[in-house]
Amino acid sequence: GEPRKFDPKFRGPIHNRRCTDIICCVIFLVVILGYIALGIVAWVHGDPRKVIYPTDSYGQFCGQTNTLNKNKTILFYFNILKCASPIVLINLQCPTTQLCVSKCPDRFATYIDVQASYRYRPDQWNYFRQFCKPGFNNPRKSVAQVLRDEDCPSMIIPSRPFLKRCFPDFSTKNGVLTVANQTTFKDGRGKTRNVTDLREAANGINNVLDARSVGMKIFEDYAISWYWILIGLFIAMMLSLLFLVLLRFTAGVLFWIFIFGVIGIIGYGIWHCYWEYDHLKGIPGSDLTVYDIGFQTDFKVYLQLRQTWLAFMIILCGVEVIIILMLIFLRNRIRIAIALLKEGSRAIGYIMSTLFYPIVTFLLIAICISYWAVTAVFLATSGEPVYKVMANQTLCKYANLTCDPETFNTTNVTKLCPGAQCTFAFYGGESLYHKYIFIFQLANAFVFLWLVNFAIALGQCTLAGAFASYYWAYRKPADIPLWPLFSSFGRAIRYHTGSLAFGALILAIVQLIRVILEYLDHKLKGTQNSFTRFLLCCLKCCFWCLEKFLKFINRNAYIMIAIYGKNFCTSAKEAFFLLMRNVVRVAVLDKVTDFLLFLGKILVAGGVGVLAFFFFTQRIPVFAQEVPMLNYYWVPLLTVIIGSYLVAHGFFSVYAMCVDTLFLCFCEDLERNDGSTAKPYFMSASLHRILGKKKLSPKKA
Repeated sequence: GEPRKFDPKFRGPIHNRRCTDIICCVIFLVVILGYIALGIVAWVHGDPRKVIYPTDSYGQFCGQTNTLNKNKTILFYFNILKCASPIVLINLQCPTTQLCVSKCPDRFATYIDVQASYRYRPDQWNYFRQFCKPGFNNPRKSVAQVLRDEDCPSMIIPSRPFLKRCFPDFSTKNGVLTVANQTTFKDGRGKTRNVTDLREAANGINNVLDARSVGMKIFEDYAISWYWILIGLFIAMMLSLLFLVLLRFTAGVLFWIFIFGVIGIIGYGIWHCYWEYDHLKGIPGSDLTVYDIGFQTDFKVYLQLRQTWLAFMIILCGVEVIIILMLIFLRNRIRIAIALLKEGSRAIGYIMSTLFYPIVTFLLIAICISYWAVTAVFLATSGEPVYKVMANQTLCKYANLTCDPETFNTTNVTKLCPGAQCTFAFYGGESLYHKYIFIFQLANAFVFLWLVNFAIALGQCTLAGAFASYYWAYRKPADIPLWPLFSSFGRAIRYHTGSLAFGALILAIVQLIRVILEYLDHKLKGTQNSFTRFLLCCLKCCFWCLEKFLKFINRNAYIMIAIYGKNFCTSAKEAFFLLMRNVVRVAVLDKVTDFLLFLGKILVAGGVGVLAFFFFTQRIPVFAQEVPMLNYYWVPLLTVIIGSYLVAHGFFSVYAMCVDTLFLCFCEDLERNDGSTAKPYFMSASLHRILGKKKLSPKKA
């Protein structure tokens, strides 16, 4: 790095600051205003009813008030067998007439049978007629013409509504798929079909219906047990706080117990390998080499060779020697890392309000997600109805072309393709706005990523400012300023919105590229050759690495911004070079912190999980009467375990930020000061002792 210009009067986070990265701040505010405008435009054009209500072949919503379909809330497919065709995947629309009905059919019937018996069984005709086009009541019209013009379905089958659409009422009887206890049905065109054909048409519906009943049971479980789930999460919060407070006393003990445990386990492994190696001595066939026996699918064969155990023993010895050498050469840096962890616990003890800051970040991100999701839905539903020609004949050249239902009957299409119809296909449009909906969706996703990254950056900068004010307090806690968290938040918003937005922008661009690559990979899955797959894989890997690196740089740049109040680029450069000058310390601290916090998360989630398991399975006699009757005890149990992990993650993310901030301050302290009376160290006495500095200035640790 280049020589640094130090301010000799520096005494912690600078208060008289200037605004940084003003241009980026202005752009950020303009983009936010544009984002609000996009939301308003989408809201004006969009219509979420297009998602909520199904649309029939005439472009009308089922169940919409003040229309003919007011009481017809369910969509009925004339020939659901056509929904199994690949055209559904291409056009996202089933190539058969769709009508709104008040209820799904509850019996098997074919148009041929009903028409033949309409004179002496009028009730059957009247029942079947409700699934025909509105107003159709002509049983004398020939069957061929009725089916060609799709006036009526060729058959009806017992169905039940799901997602407001009629699907075959499947059930299994003795392992055989049935509909209304039948395994075959007439398709109304002279053929007898198997029920499995229907299953293919409504693929996965049975599973979804099962999932629906499971979903109801899960909902019931949540309704009964939410009170106990909240108690479990509260216990997780208390345990997380306790773990963080105790870290100042136990960080070193936990780490060394783990390290010596690993050394002991590897030592036992070496002894066991030697014992196996010695035990196989003289046994026939054990002296063969791995090369001699070649590749075997049964790996137990290899365990009967002395060479295998010798190889294991050499590998374990190598790992053991590396760990011991690292402990010998890095012992001082490990001690510094543990001292910083203890210092972090002490800092949080003095500024407890920081532990609850993640709630602010969570609320900001929740607002971003909600706004993005609503805007995305309104954009997706802001098209006009698009109608396409649906022809029964496969060779009709007009098939899938757009058409106008008002003028369709006056065109040549009906003459050239008898039975062709102009039916609703999807929502889209030809106007400038509709043409650029995809671009607007991309813009929506991009600004969403930018805002989420900004919310995270604001949190990191705020916490860094609060913890830096602790480190640079000469006498702790007497010199810690009043309300350090609120002061830091105010400074970040007032002076550094531009810098935080700049860092978030860089990250958002990389994340958007990653999203596009994932989208391309998903779209090209079936068609791509091996080279394209390899190229996409490489690009995804590179951008993943780049995102991780940028997150690391940004995090430390925000710490420098919180301390010195410089712009983003200067802060990022200074943070990077400062870390590079202390690269081994960075690596050791990073790994020690990661390990201890991971251990903490597992302890909290595991401890609360075990407690919840014993509670919900009525194994705690004191609370046995209190346990609610559940369909699945694993529902609240999993919720408590995942929730506890997330609660612990929230608290520990603050702690990780604290340790990173203290580490950068510590490195700055070492470069700025020498421990003399003129340039005293700001670090605590424990860090002093580890560094073995002779000139200790008289101050309160």
